Amino acid sequence: MDPTITIVVQGLAFFAVAWVVMKFGWPNIIAAIEDRQKRIAEGLAAAEKGEKSLAEAKNSANDIIREAHARAAKIVEQANRRSAEMAEEARGVASMEADRIITIAQQEAMLQSGRAREQLRKEAAGLAALGASKLLNREIDAKAHADLLDELALEIEPKLTPPMLKRAQS
Repeated sequence: MDPTITIVVQGLAFFAVAWVVMKFGWPNIIAAIEDRQKRIAEGLAAAEKGEKSLAEAKNSANDIIREAHARAAKIVEQANRRSAEMAEEARGVASMEADRIITIAQQEAMLQSGRAREQLRKEAAGLAALGASKLLNREIDAKAHADLLDELALEIEPKLTPPMLKRAQS
């Protein structure tokens, strides 16, 4: 065969194959490339959107954490304030109770002091009557001279009051 005819036939075959590929294959290839470009662009847009959503979520989480810390600090502050109030109330109640107990103890001490004075006065009157009867060598009737003995006991009482009774009175 002649090389010229071979080249011409091969050229015609090449153009026929090129025309068939351009007519039927090329649009499918271009469509596939464009579809792939579109999917890649959508993926990049979704990635950017995801990054923005992630940044917003981080900001939102940080805001929530800040609010939680603020609330926790507020709760701790309220608890400390309430604790201080309760301690102050307890101190006040304890102080009032201590004052009440002290008042009762003072009243009891005064009562016992009065009883002791009265008993001492009676004993002093009895001793005075005994001393007077010995001095006069006769019996003194305590019932008959009760007024006189009470008067004598009142005179003797300041002289016979022990120092402890004086301290209890003050």
